[in-house]
Amino acid sequence: MAVPNQDQGEVPPTEGRPLPDWCTLTPDEVRRELDTDPMGLSTQDAEERLQRYGENVLREEARETPIQVFLRQFKSVLIIILIVAAAVSFLVGEALDAAAILIIVVLNAALGFSQEWQAGEAIEALKKMLVQRAVVIRGGERQGIDASGLVPGDLVLLEMGERVPADLFIVEGTSLEVDEAPLTGESSPVNKAPGTFPPATCLAERSNMVFAGTTVVNGHGRGFAVATGMQTEFGMIAGLSQRVGSEATPLARQMDRLGRDLGLIAVGIAVLAVAVGLLQQRGLLEMFLVGVSLAVAVIPEGLPAVVTLTLAIGIKNMMRRNCLIRHLPASETLGAVSVICTDKTGTLTRNEMTVVRVRTPDAEVAVTGAGYAPEGEFLVEEKPIDPLADRGLRLFLRTILLCNHAALSGDREGGWRIFGTPTEGALVVAAAKAGLSREDAPGAAREFSFNSTRKRMTVIYPEEGGYVAYVKGAPEVLLSRSSRLLRGGSVVPLTEDLRDALLAEIAEYASGGLRVLGAAYRPLPGGLEWAEETVEEDLIFLGFAGILDPPRPEAAEAIRLCRSAGIDVIMITGDNPLTAYAIAQDLGLSSVGALTGTDLEALTDNELEDRLRTTKVLSRVTAEHKLRVIDILARKKAVIAMTGDGVNDAPALKKASIGIAMGIKGTDVAKESSDMVLVDDNFASIVAGVEEGRREYDNIARFTRYLLSSNVGELVAIVGGLLLGLPLILIPVQILWINLITDGLTAIALGLEPAERDAMQRRPRAPEEAILTRSAYLVIFILGMWLGLLTIYAFSGLYEVDIERARTMAFTGLIIFELYNVLNFRSFRFPLHRIGFFSNPILFLAILGSLALQALVVYVPVLQTFLGTAPLTLADWGLLALLGLPVLLAGEVYKIIVLRATGRRAGA
Repeated sequence: MAVPNQDQGEVPPTEGRPLPDWCTLTPDEVRRELDTDPMGLSTQDAEERLQRYGENVLREEARETPIQVFLRQFKSVLIIILIVAAAVSFLVGEALDAAAILIIVVLNAALGFSQEWQAGEAIEALKKMLVQRAVVIRGGERQGIDASGLVPGDLVLLEMGERVPADLFIVEGTSLEVDEAPLTGESSPVNKAPGTFPPATCLAERSNMVFAGTTVVNGHGRGFAVATGMQTEFGMIAGLSQRVGSEATPLARQMDRLGRDLGLIAVGIAVLAVAVGLLQQRGLLEMFLVGVSLAVAVIPEGLPAVVTLTLAIGIKNMMRRNCLIRHLPASETLGAVSVICTDKTGTLTRNEMTVVRVRTPDAEVAVTGAGYAPEGEFLVEEKPIDPLADRGLRLFLRTILLCNHAALSGDREGGWRIFGTPTEGALVVAAAKAGLSREDAPGAAREFSFNSTRKRMTVIYPEEGGYVAYVKGAPEVLLSRSSRLLRGGSVVPLTEDLRDALLAEIAEYASGGLRVLGAAYRPLPGGLEWAEETVEEDLIFLGFAGILDPPRPEAAEAIRLCRSAGIDVIMITGDNPLTAYAIAQDLGLSSVGALTGTDLEALTDNELEDRLRTTKVLSRVTAEHKLRVIDILARKKAVIAMTGDGVNDAPALKKASIGIAMGIKGTDVAKESSDMVLVDDNFASIVAGVEEGRREYDNIARFTRYLLSSNVGELVAIVGGLLLGLPLILIPVQILWINLITDGLTAIALGLEPAERDAMQRRPRAPEEAILTRSAYLVIFILGMWLGLLTIYAFSGLYEVDIERARTMAFTGLIIFELYNVLNFRSFRFPLHRIGFFSNPILFLAILGSLALQALVVYVPVLQTFLGTAPLTLADWGLLALLGLPVLLAGEVYKIIVLRATGRRAGA
């Protein structure tokens, strides 16, 4: 539950004193600190505390209103310049020009607003993370209340499947297990039970406490509320994420810089041209019109709209690749990423625990198949066996099935689901692969539950001739309580040598990143009078299983692709370092060992920066650790993508260059803090998004350079004509037509250019690398000069005879020259025959459309009046086509020469 920003009361009844470290206290000490009763608070006391400490709710940053989102679209420097240009046009009487510019500005803003508002609507913020109801004991009576009414000191009851409503100190727990992944990143459920822990115990290891926003996945219990609302661990991290500022994207910074530069150039050239004209004794009104024309010519009016459209189209493409972009520029930022900090569970792995190996006293058995589908084989020395024909293996599988609370549901078509903890689910699936199920099993007669102290669970079932205790748990614990083992189908003594050999194999499994669970059994001929301690002694050891969350099959290829693309991958997880490192090795993620959160705290920033060059696995980390890692990586000017799903990830997601929240297992807090939501939680989709982001940036660079070369052509034509003493070659409305309609159509089509084949085989661009490099400026200047001189030539032969026809030749000629020129910008390196002449059919449709529109402008009377044109002959069109052809041919010849020279250097 969340509310907009409001003041919140302070924490529990320890007013005026430092808050205790709750995990270090005993239940009685906690009760005294909270000034509460073993039977819970009275109703009156609870109401007083609610007034004093506030509701159990989170302060929420107020969501932007539609008006705020719309107005944000006008923050770009380029947009501001266009608005100024429209105002100037209106003041000099060019109302149509002003209207055309403003229409483009408003349409651009509408498109940006539409994309961002739809993305915001797709993500619900902070509404489901805190439960709506809670069960408490007040005045000795059980009551169901609104979770917002919980106060420090309340005695709260917990049941399987419920979400924890506040931070609680556990005073009673039976097989209580909690999924803390949203808070700590720990992928496995954590056992919870009463107890005390030393000071400074890390959050993930405080097993005598449960935290708001986590979920009970097994058992039941009760505990005293020690923190509510913004004072919970959840609330403090949510508050931290609200204080973290977001970074401007590289594209936004570059576009603002380009806008400022163009604004200064436009004003400078316009003022200079007016001054030159006045020195030539031209009329003031004429020169003011020339100045406006030049200012309009310098500014690519269509650029903001084309950028916005390209990003919007890219967002649609990314959605098809399972990447939901929340802010337009984030799609391009993804293409600049140089470091991906990724979670492990569910992103690099399937998030489906799977038994992969079983070790019985007779043999090691490999188990094939991944995930929860009950499909796979049992292999000994790579040869399939019948698991039910081997008595030891059959009894092992039966034990892990019966000593279990999880259930398997589903089918091959609809998919398979586990109800219960992932580890127990893996055991049920392993048994199902052998054809075993609980359908024919008798009902359990008694159970001794698992907890973190016992580290074992026992269920007693009636069998022929009496009862049998089936036991599972930590294998070293079961071995210490076993005196025999099942070997060769017979029960034999468990010697010390055998025990030591099995313990060594268990350690080998664990060091390989496997979670290890053992199984044992014991016949109980005497009935149900057995006590817990006596039942779990003199056990017959059956073996142990190695369990892991298998890597996604496509993750290894995605990491290889990152390597070839020059992208560094760092695994940041709440899992233990052995498991994390083993998964990294399986995926081909090269790392010199693994660092834990404790290791990070012991290193200085410089030392950590050095370690991060070679160590790519970080485990047991906190929210503060993640922020520190981002800050250190940012010192190297890295563009950082941070993935996350939990509350603990929210500050880092907001701080990173691009925060990526998980769509399936991600919390609402993480999604609200992110720039992008990964719909399928798949690391490979991030890499696909990077490729799409690179395509977007390449295309933005293409059409930016193309548009600016066109603007330089217009500038050269106007200034050149002025210096040559010619009349105004192009009037403002004609320049606007070229910039908005002709160039706009072809630039949008250029934005649809497919990714180049080596897009993921080159290093990321530097974050501050300008769209316009020195070589780009040179190309823009040369091509623009060429276009402008051709335009002057087209104008100069006719202006003394028919000024309108001369302007139409110049106007139409410049458009035809630019349509040739757009083909030069399809690739900066490859000629057309290498990229495929028709690989972007939309561009050719745009070229034909531009020619058709220009024909209408030239021959339709209404448009002739509006744009100051006159009819052209077929010979005129032919002449202009021949004049422009060398523009394309020169670009093709240049690329072929450079490509061959590059090939020779590579071959050498």
